Amino acid sequence: MNEEEEQSRSSDAAEASGSGGGPVEPDGGEGAPNEEELRRRLEDELRKLRVQDVLLQSVVSLINLTSRRIAKEDERDLEQARIGIEAVRSLVDLLDAEPASQVRNALSELQMLYAKQSGEAGGPPEGGEGGEQAAGERPEAPGGERKPPPGLWTPGSG
Repeated sequence: MNEEEEQSRSSDAAEASGSGGGPVEPDGGEGAPNEEELRRRLEDELRKLRVQDVLLQSVVSLINLTSRRIAKEDERDLEQARIGIEAVRSLVDLLDAEPASQVRNALSELQMLYAKQSGEAGGPPEGGEGGEQAAGERPEAPGGERKPPPGLWTPGSG
C-alpha cells in the first residue's frame, strides 16, 4: 500500500468516527462530541428511522402500561386498560408481519387478563339499565355473567 492510499484510509476512518482528532467536548476539549456533531448524528438516525419502528415502540409502551393498569392492584384502572387494548388493536395491523404476530399474542393475553379482572370488579357502571349502552359498560349475559365491553375480543366471542 502506498502513502496516498494510507492517508485516504486514515481520512475515511476519521470521517466515519466523526472527526479527525477524536471527539470534542462542548468547551473545545477532547471527549464528548460538539453540538454540530450531535446534530449530524441525530439527522443520520432520523434518516434511517421508519414510521413502523416508532409505531412498534409506541405499541410496546401501550402494552406495558396497559398490563400495569390491569395487573398491579395499586395501579389498577380498567377504563385505562380498555383504552390501551383498543389502541393496540387499532394499530397492530399497521406493523410489519413478525412484530404484529408477537403483538397479537401479547394483546390476547392482555384481553384475557382484562376479562378476568373486569369480571371480578363487580357490576356494570351506574345508569347501564336498558336501551343503548354507554362506552365501557358491560352488559349482563343470561345467568348474570358479565360480557366484556363492545369491540373487545375475548376467547369465545369470535
